Amino acid sequence: MNWEQLLSLKRFGDTHKRLRKEQNETRLGFEVDYDRIIFSSAFRSLQDKTQVIPLSKTDFVHTRLTHSLEVSVVGRSLGRLTGQKLLEKHPHLKDTFGYQMNDFGAIVAAAALAHDIGNPPFGHSGEKAIGEYFSYGNGQRFKEQLSEKEFQDLAKFEGNANGFKILTENLPGIQGGLRLSYATLGAFTKYPKESLPHKPSKKIEDKKFGFFQNEKAVFEEVAEELGLEKTREGKDIGYCRHPLAFLVEAADDICYTIIDFEDGINLGLIDEDYALEYLIKLVKNNINTSKYNQLTNTADRLAYLRALAISTLINEAADIFLKNEEAILKGEFHESLFDKSSYEAQIKDIIKISIEKIYESEEVINKEIAGYRMLAYLLDIFTSALIPEKENEASNFRKLILKSLSQLDYLQEKDSVYEKLIGICSYTASLTDGKTVASFEKYMGMRL
Repeated sequence: MNWEQLLSLKRFGDTHKRLRKEQNETRLGFEVDYDRIIFSSAFRSLQDKTQVIPLSKTDFVHTRLTHSLEVSVVGRSLGRLTGQKLLEKHPHLKDTFGYQMNDFGAIVAAAALAHDIGNPPFGHSGEKAIGEYFSYGNGQRFKEQLSEKEFQDLAKFEGNANGFKILTENLPGIQGGLRLSYATLGAFTKYPKESLPHKPSKKIEDKKFGFFQNEKAVFEEVAEELGLEKTREGKDIGYCRHPLAFLVEAADDICYTIIDFEDGINLGLIDEDYALEYLIKLVKNNINTSKYNQLTNTADRLAYLRALAISTLINEAADIFLKNEEAILKGEFHESLFDKSSYEAQIKDIIKISIEKIYESEEVINKEIAGYRMLAYLLDIFTSALIPEKENEASNFRKLILKSLSQLDYLQEKDSVYEKLIGICSYTASLTDGKTVASFEKYMGMRL
């Protein structure tokens, strides 16, 4: 892989090549990507999707929106720092083609901003709830009507693939989705493979999948333009990651490791003194002891350690990327950047505590259970209305449900069962935590 191709400014529908040196410096193409994402309705809905505690009423907890903004800020810094070093190493990118270090930052920032855009309500439990509706629940009734890969898309429903769908899908009057640059789409796709074969290797790019069958051809076009290395041939397609996807992943890893931990402290789920001890272990080589001892309350100490921890991990992630750049470009690097971190033990300790005290807390588990039931019920309602088991079934209840689902009007009678089911799942995933509860109560007759 080579950087000139990987930094492609091409967008869906382009009839001519976009050259970096011809870009308007006041509003670069990669910065346009960021703007389009942040003004999209799918991104705005993240304000009511909680990052840690589903349906939490406390002001302290991060939403998916604030988390995405923070990941984007970290990603921009990480991209710029890495870009500066890459341009020193490959001066022709700047001298001949006009690329600047801010281009790397803008691509990573935009991809990081969108990284959760396809996630369902209730976090990863929402993904599992949708998938298990098809693998274990009433959705099994559709299995015989689908190909193996189509059913796998549903049974292992993946927020990353749904995000790629949102960013690229053709809808009436909206061709090419948000029409982002192919560089940003490449950096966004952490798992550049289809749903089958499932985990064909232990390589990180094979851990999940990054696009549904409907968007397979779109991703192939993006991958070809970017020059991504193929990892398999034939009917099962897969590619190596776009190098900048490693930086997007690192930015997300930094934020959820440190900031989810901070949320746990603010919620009282993790003892403050205990938490400060673990953060100090992470930044002990960089801490200004004199400055730290001048801070008189826990909140200020926590803020100082959080900022120092994020800065420390940004610098290390950039160093690891640059040391492994050649292997990454050859498609020979198959792990996350932090798998090679000198702080791996400290990071694992923090994540372990977060799992025990936050993600597996009674409050989270109880609300995830409720989320499972609500999402399964809504999928039953939606699939029964849009794909009735009996031909020409026209109950009044079904007609009323269809009238309430104006967002799915783009689905046509001629659409395949798979296209309808993916549309239903994507719509269900677009619901916020609060909208899911309200919809459940409405269809149950609990709310007028």
